[in-house]
Amino acid sequence: MTRNIVVLGGDGIGPEVTAAAVTVLRALDARIGLDLHFDAQPFGGAAIDACGDPLPPAVLDACRAADAILLGAVGGPKWANVPSAIRPEAGLLRLRSELGLYANLRPLQLHPALVDASPLKPERISGVDLLVVRELTGGIYFGQRTRSETRATDECAYSVGEVERVTRSAARLARARRGKLTSVDKANVLETSRLWREVVTRVVREEFPELQLEHLLVDAMAMYLVSRPRDFDVIVTENLFGDVLTDECAAVSGSLGMMPSASVGDSGPGVYEPIHGSAPDIAGLGVANPYGTVLSAAMMLRQSLAAPAAAAMLEAAVHGAISAGVRTRDLGGGASTADATAAILSHLASAPAIAA
Repeated sequence: MTRNIVVLGGDGIGPEVTAAAVTVLRALDARIGLDLHFDAQPFGGAAIDACGDPLPPAVLDACRAADAILLGAVGGPKWANVPSAIRPEAGLLRLRSELGLYANLRPLQLHPALVDASPLKPERISGVDLLVVRELTGGIYFGQRTRSETRATDECAYSVGEVERVTRSAARLARARRGKLTSVDKANVLETSRLWREVVTRVVREEFPELQLEHLLVDAMAMYLVSRPRDFDVIVTENLFGDVLTDECAAVSGSLGMMPSASVGDSGPGVYEPIHGSAPDIAGLGVANPYGTVLSAAMMLRQSLAAPAAAAMLEAAVHGAISAGVRTRDLGGGASTADATAAILSHLASAPAIAA
């Protein structure tokens, strides 16, 4: 069975890290027979340059027909002054909305060899294993906007149904892990957060009573992520808070370049991407960290392509490369993108073969 993957390299370092991931996936395919097919499509600023639209209709059609989507990054100063409706980021928001990708999964598992890359003390960061579930198609990013010469507004709105479905996704994940769910809001100030807290409480009480549920205000959560990150299992939160908190998680891990993500809905293809941006300052230099993108590809294998053994094999190859000391610049090393990719390929080649 052919597994069709649309590759959206995007902008900046996006094409570099997705090319690395595709190289690794091709090697894995050759080794164990996954029958992967790749379809590269323009997206973000690259698509604006090509046809004036960050998400052209033909690209959206290709994404809808795919089994999974591998994404690099979008945006950069080149497109800073284009109209907001056709900025590269607008294409990303539209892709999430059109595909119904309401849950963004961002795991934080610090590799033991990278403890020294974290700004936190080893005794605080060692053994951290948490998962942030960010609501992805509601909230302030999708609300009504106004702008005049003297005033601007951004509406934050949530419905009961939107909160219910992302809560269920997070709760199912918590039930399969360590049984603890932390919901993050700003219920002391925001009406949307009061609704959020009420709905999360009801859904967990009625449908997942075996879970340990706690509620935290977002400012407290920001503090606890650096003071006691090992205390958390699954964290569920709204769109804006999740965006900010997961960048903090990446800093805790030592680099934005290490964190993968999956954006999924109830059906259809998911989008898999590292959480870092397009990093235009290092684009074209060959020094971008491909590990987060390759780990995103492993999430893709597990969640959209029904190949969990292949995903584990890919993750082990990344961990092997890191254990061997192959660090890119963001991790305090001198390895290039090509060096890191070659190290992953080497570990894949020497790993025991598995059945796809």
